[in-house]
Amino acid sequence: MAYLAFYRTFRPTSFDTVVRQEHIVRTLKNQIESGKIGHAYLFCGPRGTGKTTLAKIFARAINCDNPVNGSPCGKCATCKSLADGANIDINEIDAASNNGVDEMRDLREKVQYPPVAGKYKVYIIDEVHMLTASAFNAVLKTLEEPPRHAVFILATTEPQKIPATILSRCMRFDFKLIPQKDLEGLIKDVLQKSGKEYEEEAVAAIARAGAGSARDSLSIADMCASYSGGKLTYDDVNSVLGSADFSSVAEIAESILKENAQSSLSLVEGVLSTGKSAGVLVKDLLIFLNNCAIVKICKNAKEIVNLPEESFNAIVKIAGGADGHKILRVTELLAKAETDLRYSLNGRITLETAILKCAMPESDYNLDALIGKIGELERKLNEGVEVKVKAQAPALEKPQTAPAEKRAEVQKPKLEEDNEKPPFNKAEEDAVQPALWETPSAATAPAPVKSLNDGEKSGVFGKFIRSLRTTRKNAVLFTLCMDLGNFFEGENLILTTDSEAVFKGLTRPDNANFIAETLAELGVSAHEVRLVEKGESDYEKALKELKSNFEGTDIQIK
Repeated sequence: MAYLAFYRTFRPTSFDTVVRQEHIVRTLKNQIESGKIGHAYLFCGPRGTGKTTLAKIFARAINCDNPVNGSPCGKCATCKSLADGANIDINEIDAASNNGVDEMRDLREKVQYPPVAGKYKVYIIDEVHMLTASAFNAVLKTLEEPPRHAVFILATTEPQKIPATILSRCMRFDFKLIPQKDLEGLIKDVLQKSGKEYEEEAVAAIARAGAGSARDSLSIADMCASYSGGKLTYDDVNSVLGSADFSSVAEIAESILKENAQSSLSLVEGVLSTGKSAGVLVKDLLIFLNNCAIVKICKNAKEIVNLPEESFNAIVKIAGGADGHKILRVTELLAKAETDLRYSLNGRITLETAILKCAMPESDYNLDALIGKIGELERKLNEGVEVKVKAQAPALEKPQTAPAEKRAEVQKPKLEEDNEKPPFNKAEEDAVQPALWETPSAATAPAPVKSLNDGEKSGVFGKFIRSLRTTRKNAVLFTLCMDLGNFFEGENLILTTDSEAVFKGLTRPDNANFIAETLAELGVSAHEVRLVEKGESDYEKALKELKSNFEGTDIQIK
């Protein structure tokens, strides 16, 4: 017998062996057990999720003499007869090649004949969205009121192309993509039955490439099993898929994140020169960067990524040396490049342009690029690296020297302005460039504070609001604090609000810690947020006073 592909050899023959789609399987089983069989069904969803498979199982099950748990027994005379390819009780029609009105008229005539072996005559119309408008009209009346022995099962990947008149006459079932964990279990089962040894990482790579489709996953597994002479390895899967070597992708990603444009471009050129396409390389880079983000965010990253130990450690190292904003920015630029490659006449130039833009944030003026540059400067300062600041060019003309009195008058407003502005410090620097996906530490030691006089206390709240306005991170906190009442009880600053939502927002641990740190820099030793009852507005007070002054007079408010 000729060789059969994995997805054909191991096609499920009962409801119990179908991977996922429990919501559909359960409904169909209940209909079979209760005998409430519909006359028209619509199976729609992504490719390779089991639409045609379930249609065939259902067709045999409703004709089976002794169904087992809703599934066909495979032993009775009807099941054996239906298994014969020459049987005419189950008709599978490819609408992609039989989409004309003549084929549908022929079906309308044949549907009147009763079944030969079973109780029902089932018509499975695959890719039904390919039918022409005339063909849909030809089958419409038959679909609405078919003979008692006829059941129609329409399968499609694009239900939006089917006329509403057809949709309204069918019982619709939407198939879902299959989770990676279930695909891994399916692939392992198939490889074990075929006698093929495998690595766990290789199975995970095949399941990821299958992207939720059981048929695609089994087709890739079939190729990989044929490619590998012995045990199926992770490298074998990468070779079959045409992916770039992991170490090469890791080097390119690390070079981009370190903003080394020359090295990045050289490495990309080296990979493309081996015959890898630009589309495959950008896809591999996006997967690598996605794994870096997972490592920075998730505690169980090793289980999610599911890569060999050496590869996982390389991702951890590269992700640890990169700022979260930078990873996000590079991912967005490469995702845009992947879209642009579809319409580009020269994909190589499109990819290399995107790589240079990723590795040269100084040429990019968007917000994420600027934040990334600030973060890099902060890292260098923390490591004790000397940062050279470009000096301003000298003035072409020497300014005239003003008298001492005039100079004092000019400098005085500037000094007052400097006194009004809070000094720039590490806390504000952290607010401008927060560590992405990290919770600020509450154990940070507050700056030493001093006692304030009455004049300084009156200006504290204004300085506090200005300091919030200058930080990108605390835009919401700035809004919450805008309408707060404030007064001092000794050295304790009391902030008041009559809004319960604002009170809850300000007393959240992270916001409370930030407010305490900011006020400590302004010399406030302690603060308290109080929820007060809503008082009368100025308008209500004025109206009340007016009525009191003119008691007995009819005052009309317009």
